[in-house]
Amino acid sequence: MSIFINKDTRLLVHGVTGREGSFHTSQMIEYGTQVVAGLTPGKGGMTSTHGVPVYDTAKQALVAHPEINASIIFVPPPFAADSILEAIDAGIPLIVCITEGIPTLDMMRVYPVLAKSKSRLIGPNCPGLTTPDEAKLGIMPAMIFKKGKVGVVSRSGTLTYEIAADLTNRGYGQSTIVGIGGDPIIGTNFVDVLKAFQEDPDTELVVMAGEIGGSDEEDAAEYIKNFMTKPVVGFIGGRTAPEGKRMGHAGALVSGNKGTAQGKVDALLAAGVPVADTTAQIGDLVVERMKQLASV
Repeated sequence: MSIFINKDTRLLVHGVTGREGSFHTSQMIEYGTQVVAGLTPGKGGMTSTHGVPVYDTAKQALVAHPEINASIIFVPPPFAADSILEAIDAGIPLIVCITEGIPTLDMMRVYPVLAKSKSRLIGPNCPGLTTPDEAKLGIMPAMIFKKGKVGVVSRSGTLTYEIAADLTNRGYGQSTIVGIGGDPIIGTNFVDVLKAFQEDPDTELVVMAGEIGGSDEEDAAEYIKNFMTKPVVGFIGGRTAPEGKRMGHAGALVSGNKGTAQGKVDALLAAGVPVADTTAQIGDLVVERMKQLASV
């Protein structure tokens, strides 16, 4: 099994005729993702270069393709929040927003609407998610993944790739890989993904890669301590970041005693989660934990 996406995912691509949307649509189709429709306002009625029919609105796409159960957003930052709201209004269950640089005030408009809806948002400012051999939604390099039993969730796209590639090279495949995004306001957090992995019978172990800023990792540690029965391996990026300086992601900012790397590491250790000091050590910890599971 997997979480959030699988071979039955049917995808609508917002911005399918743009440069980024067009390129990554090609990559997703090549991987085997079922892309059934695209959306570009003003270009409804045309067919994209991938042979995908294009519509002006999400609701028009849903009328023509009621099987759509996911959408992905490749539109410029000034219009991305409205694209998310449009997908929510159309009732699409899973929305993935790749766009980076969406104004925080725009996402503040989205959040209360999302909270009252039945839609799940992954991102924004994320690489998307992949269930190996079934579906890829986003910009992840598919060749590094292998189907298996390790769930991966990360705030950083680059870390996600590095972790997954190392696991694959060590012979450990992944159930689903989720990049939740590094902005201050995102739709799906660590706890949401950990819950899904906990309920997935084919995920045996979870790798969680966090970073400085915010309190999501501390919240995740509390959830792991109280509810997770599956082993979790942790990593926290940005340990050398100076206070008050943003490192990479908009949400990766240490302010005072909040959001520090050490605070997150301490919280995870207190929850019984081994925390790697380097990315290379993550694989070592996974190997150790998987051997322990095999011996039980």
